[in-house]
Amino acid sequence: MDLLQEYRWRGMLHDHTEGAPEAFAAEPLTAYIGFDPTAPSLHVGSLLPIMGLVHLQRAGHHPVALVGGGTGLIGDPSGKTEERKLLTKEETEVNLAGIRGQLERFLDFETPGNPARIVNNLDWLGEFRFLDFLRDVGKHFSVNALVRKETVRRRLEDDESGISYTEFSYILLQAYDFLELFDRFGCRAQLGGSDQWGNITAGIDLIRRTRGERAYGAVFPLVTTRSGGKFGKTEEGTIWLDPERTSPFKFYQFWLNVDDADVGRYLRYFSLMAREEVEELEEATRERPRAREAQKALAREVTERVHGREGLDRAQAATGVLFGGGEVESLTPGEIEEVFEDVPSGTLSRMDLEGDGRSLVEILAETGLTRSRGEARRALEQGGVYLNNRRETNVQRHVTLEDAVAGSFLVLRKGKKSYHLVRIQE
Repeated sequence: MDLLQEYRWRGMLHDHTEGAPEAFAAEPLTAYIGFDPTAPSLHVGSLLPIMGLVHLQRAGHHPVALVGGGTGLIGDPSGKTEERKLLTKEETEVNLAGIRGQLERFLDFETPGNPARIVNNLDWLGEFRFLDFLRDVGKHFSVNALVRKETVRRRLEDDESGISYTEFSYILLQAYDFLELFDRFGCRAQLGGSDQWGNITAGIDLIRRTRGERAYGAVFPLVTTRSGGKFGKTEEGTIWLDPERTSPFKFYQFWLNVDDADVGRYLRYFSLMAREEVEELEEATRERPRAREAQKALAREVTERVHGREGLDRAQAATGVLFGGGEVESLTPGEIEEVFEDVPSGTLSRMDLEGDGRSLVEILAETGLTRSRGEARRALEQGGVYLNNRRETNVQRHVTLEDAVAGSFLVLRKGKKSYHLVRIQE
């Protein structure tokens, strides 16, 4: 597989340095991408560079995921308008452990021939003495050239925040990472987002000046929505890869709700589907937009990759419940709260449901799902009322504790979309 051609048809290739296509086509190369451990989890904004490594390995090259335990203590100024909060070594270690586990869902670390490798740049940056760094690295960089780098220039133009010497030195640290990986593993290429162009070319220059060898770089576009919004940001916040931060259900819903204008691009970016499959799904979106076939395919593939088959099954089960067909009893109490967090809710006393319980007609009226008991009776007779997603038609129906899901919830629905969640309290 021609790697850069694969990137190109998928829309993943924003730019590359001179000679990169020929170098990748000529022989297997070792190439790396850096991940900043600013949190114990990556987020969906990291998925494009991760998929860059996936395609790299599938094309027969040697992928290296560099987790910045050293540079993470400093903070990359790229794309930032103010300095990041500095992390402690302990925080960085916790973050590194979480990121390693997530990368293992994408990359094969056991395959013969070109197994993936994870390295931590604290292993060498933590041993580098300041005077040695100035002599061996700093002397190869002109301050005039550094201040012309876009990421530095933008911060210098901001009179209020400016840029600290700590962040100003980041570009030298990343350049040294490239040199160190070149020496250790014969790494000749660095990949990253387009905001990393200055950092990548600095590393290429350092290798040329100190080793007299050529190295290469290629960058991916920064992902946005078609409307120009920041990808992976919702009203609720960031979409994380960690199920404790973003549940598989919410993760699945994020992809399911992708706009028609973006879904074809995201299928190319974040799935391993062939061109023919992607184009068929794009055609389906044009012809049958309400079916959302492309969004469902995208949600299935990405959720299973990140959360495994079990996580996908749970997410689909919860989605089925939300849209009326699934069994509420299949959900955990936490999933029920999550699935129905945006619907009207109320409470009933456990004592109210003991013995013969309460009339369903009364409960429907009290919750406001119907405007009166008379409307509740008519809705029941017409088959428009559901208790825990099961149709109820008996106007004499009483609700008891036996109906409470997990002993704590009742899910009421009128028609297709009008829900009310009842919490059972002591």
